[in-house]
Amino acid sequence: MNAHVAEAEVLSPALHSAAPEKALLRFITCGSVDDGKSTLIGRMLYDSQMIAEDQLAALDRDSKKFGTQGGALDFALLVDGLAAEREQGITIDVAYRYFKTDKRAFIVADTPGHEQYTRNMATGASTADLAIILIDARKGILPQTRRHSFIVSMIGVRDVALAINKMDLVDYSEARFNEIVAAYREMARDLGFRTIAPIPISALNGDNIAALSERTPWFQGEPLLPLLEGIDAGGDAAAEAPFRFPVQWVNRPNLDFRGFSGWVASGSIKPGDAVVALPSGRTSTVARIVTQDGDLPVALAGQSVTITLADEIDVSRGDILAAVDRQPAVDSTVEARLLWTAETDMHPGASYIVKLGARTANATITNVRHLLDIHTFEPGPGRPLALNEIATAQLRFDRALPISLYRDSRDLGGFILIDRITNETVAFGMIEPSRTVEEEPATEDEGIDWARLSKDVAEKLLPALAGGALVGIGAKIFGAPTSSAVALALADAAFRPLVRGWYADFRQAMAKRKAEDDVTPDGAGI
Repeated sequence: MNAHVAEAEVLSPALHSAAPEKALLRFITCGSVDDGKSTLIGRMLYDSQMIAEDQLAALDRDSKKFGTQGGALDFALLVDGLAAEREQGITIDVAYRYFKTDKRAFIVADTPGHEQYTRNMATGASTADLAIILIDARKGILPQTRRHSFIVSMIGVRDVALAINKMDLVDYSEARFNEIVAAYREMARDLGFRTIAPIPISALNGDNIAALSERTPWFQGEPLLPLLEGIDAGGDAAAEAPFRFPVQWVNRPNLDFRGFSGWVASGSIKPGDAVVALPSGRTSTVARIVTQDGDLPVALAGQSVTITLADEIDVSRGDILAAVDRQPAVDSTVEARLLWTAETDMHPGASYIVKLGARTANATITNVRHLLDIHTFEPGPGRPLALNEIATAQLRFDRALPISLYRDSRDLGGFILIDRITNETVAFGMIEPSRTVEEEPATEDEGIDWARLSKDVAEKLLPALAGGALVGIGAKIFGAPTSSAVALALADAAFRPLVRGWYADFRQAMAKRKAEDDVTPDGAGI
């Protein structure tokens, strides 16, 4: 969830804070399969003249080979670059594209619409300021439209451009457009969106993309590109939030300098301000704010800087510097909204690896409070999650960590859960306010979920029994008595899961040791 960590400027020793010439807007396109997301992005690149002549020639060739438009330019091929995507005509991975107009610069994430790749869509949404939600004018609102709308709302996107696409296939019907818009507003009334801007478009033909189309004289709103150029989707929320600074690197180039490098996740800081290092709780004041271009009088949210302190206190990678008077909580138990992204079901009580900010720890899901019904957005009885299901759950970490509510800080309130054995990301999590027992909805007794029980048996019990049976057969082949072969088979079936758990613990310990060895020690360079 913390995609900023991956940006090169954060990890570079040459940290800087150069202000961009144009206000950057990050947005995501989402919706169901074949709603036209990739075509829309390709059309925007084309209309903003961000396609070089050689790229245009390559697009023409690819359109004749892979295109779905009968030899005409297929704009989706500009962003669908994987061979499987071109062969199937779908988006699988998240594709990021940079483009700019005279008024603004953009980074757009083209995300897949298939339910199987919902995890990729959530990854793209994690850094977005705005979402373009596409709806096929012929099909209307589909289950994946609802799921993507809820996910972008859950992740904190507050502004939506509702693009009713393929209007050319419904004869640019105003009645059909109004019908879909009314249905979507009703569906999204409790999702907390600040703005919903509906636009009738044809991504293929360019209607209402860069300019108003003559084919929709009844629409007098803003076309899509001008809307994106003018909207203030990010707002000043991050700048007005309490100061939070996750330490990415202890910068120790020589004997006389020790700084703490990273990016300002929220708030602002200036020399002389009092800060606290968490989770240790040690306090100091800011001495300097260092960048490649010289010292700054103030650092704002989103800037990458190196901070030096007036006192020699112990601060390590993964610690958080925060304002003394507005400290985040430090706790080992959190309430969170989880989006399950693994093919295998959740195992309540199992140990996962949690990555929260720049810190990792062990985490256990202690209680699934309630499950979200994606069709009604209503909470239902809690149970272990399957792929793409969303629930509110309680988690316990093996150590106290600095935590923030996700509504206050995406980067410090969002986390991922990682399977200890496969290293697969199994869930995205967003920390929410804790509820008391009295506030919890009543859990209904639904009896035994036989479908889930049979699936668990197939995934967990049968492999262990099969392995044990092979051991027993092998022992019998080599002359062991039947009783001994049976005993060996049962022992193998019983102990195999334990051995896997021990091996996972060993791998986690080795990974933790390696991560600690990779961190630059405070004394380096002396």
